Amino acid sequence: MDYNAIVLIAVGAVSSCLTFFVSERLKQGPVRASTALSLLVAGLFYVFPHILNAYLVKNIPVVFIGCSFIGMVSSRLLSSYFKLSLAAFIFCIIYLNTSKFFNGYGGALGTSASIALLAVLGLPVASVKGRFTTGYDQLIKIIYRHRRLRKVRRHRKLKSSPRK
Repeated sequence: MDYNAIVLIAVGAVSSCLTFFVSERLKQGPVRASTALSLLVAGLFYVFPHILNAYLVKNIPVVFIGCSFIGMVSSRLLSSYFKLSLAAFIFCIIYLNTSKFFNGYGGALGTSASIALLAVLGLPVASVKGRFTTGYDQLIKIIYRHRRLRKVRRHRKLKSSPRK
């Protein structure tokens, strides 16, 4: 790997973790966090284009924006900064190897970010009970829990309503 790729991977990891931190810990919401940080970084490289070499000045804002999409994930699905950094690493590998393939296609950054995030969610993780499960299982459990709560609430509502 060359110097430029290492810098882009580091920027990606910082971007996803910082977006998640601003969104969840500072309670700014995912869209506001991603937008504010991306605007700040893009503005910095627009105002000072001679900070780094031309390749990095062109690609750092793009990688930052793409990895900030990863940081927009809900804390109920993914709350580990290590996994966010791993997803950013996967995003950067996809970006560095297929950026020419996505030329002319809208949504390339979001698509790459979702692929990277799904890849990390699919990795085995240790659950609270000490057994191994996949990230998809955790997603299904969250959806199932939400549906079950809705059924319980609906049942209580029907039970408490007066009958004619």
